[in-house]
Amino acid sequence: MPEGPEIRRAADELARALVGRVAETVEFYLPRLAAHGPRLAGQRIVAVTPRAKAMLIRFSGGQTVYSHNQLYGRWKVSRAGRVPGSSRALRLVIANDGHVARLYSATDIELLDEAGLAQHPYLAKLGPDLLDPLTTVATVRATAGTARFQRRALAGLLLDQGFYAGLGNYLRSEILYVAGLRHEQTLGSLTTAERERLADTSLALTRQSYRSRGVTNDLGQAAALKARGVRFADYRHHVFGRDGQPCWRCDEPIVRTDVAGRGIYFCPTCQPGPHHPTGRRGVRRRAY
Repeated sequence: MPEGPEIRRAADELARALVGRVAETVEFYLPRLAAHGPRLAGQRIVAVTPRAKAMLIRFSGGQTVYSHNQLYGRWKVSRAGRVPGSSRALRLVIANDGHVARLYSATDIELLDEAGLAQHPYLAKLGPDLLDPLTTVATVRATAGTARFQRRALAGLLLDQGFYAGLGNYLRSEILYVAGLRHEQTLGSLTTAERERLADTSLALTRQSYRSRGVTNDLGQAAALKARGVRFADYRHHVFGRDGQPCWRCDEPIVRTDVAGRGIYFCPTCQPGPHHPTGRRGVRRRAY
């Protein structure tokens, strides 16, 4: 499933192609929405806004197309007259005189007015969006101190969009590695310094991933590995997807464990856990 950085980059591409232009054609390929396409055609698109893993495309008439990519949804933007190859099911087309935006595979698509946006169950429950420019370190630290989250294990908490919006599976493993924490720990068991480190790392690493097109590894190290001919998929992350491979920092093999059917990756040395005799005091961490 695309995570916050990927959705925001897709929103950037959609905005460049659509915002400020009249949508000459709008076609929904879900029967329940099909009649709305002609009503939106001829309106100007005034904004494309990502909200965590959702996309909001606002039309000048006051309505907004909401979509969530779920596991397989994908937006593709092409020049007018060109049709990108895809075996996916087409769900939505928005075309102007220069570009065509197509949404494939997603089925969570709605047309909402202002009241609908305010009451939407997914949007209403979101925590601070880590990629929203208005989200600050103080905001994410305050969320980490909220009483209702304290009994939650970090493994599940970091996938809860009501905690930090935009996180997903690869960011979860990477944040815990950089923060030196383990997935079994509960938020309430952390010291104040650990909780602040979790908040700060969540914000910084998510924004790094957005700026670097998905690289969560130390950027200097990633650049050096790339120069040596290492593939993007192999230098992109600290631990995610690297089970059995040596940790970039200590050479200990990375371990994968499954929690609720989803993989978490960690380094037993750099993330020894709270009950390890050495704790985390001997681990030297890079600043992010």
